[in-house]
Amino acid sequence: MNPEGYQIESVPLQGRRVELHGQPGGPTVVQYTTVNISTEPPKDHIIWSFLCFMYTSPCCCLGLAALIFSIKARDRKVAGDLEGARHYGSTARYLNIGATVLFSIMVFIFIITIIVVAVKKYEAVRSYSGYTTDNYGYNHRG
Repeated sequence: MNPEGYQIESVPLQGRRVELHGQPGGPTVVQYTTVNISTEPPKDHIIWSFLCFMYTSPCCCLGLAALIFSIKARDRKVAGDLEGARHYGSTARYLNIGATVLFSIMVFIFIITIIVVAVKKYEAVRSYSGYTTDNYGYNHRG
């Protein structure tokens, strides 16, 4: 859409592209269009995915799925498909979050179970030995 006699110049200006349309010596029309400049490369979360795979594989497959999506994100980044790399990296991040939350809940439940078992065992040993804790003191049954 460049009629004869008109010149078009593109000038980058802080994340915007300015196009100047006009004839030499005539009026100039300025159009502003926003250009999406993303200087940060997409993240693939490969180390987080590997750790999730190592720690959560016995109980769920989220770590394995996150690792697969991280590898796909890295492959897409190397191939130059940054949008595909962002998509796979985002999916890997969500899977890593899920795996980390599930693993944290399982560790918390394990710790609570160990504490409950230790307290019950302590109470069993105390009741077997014949000592009670009535009236804030130790009285020997006898």
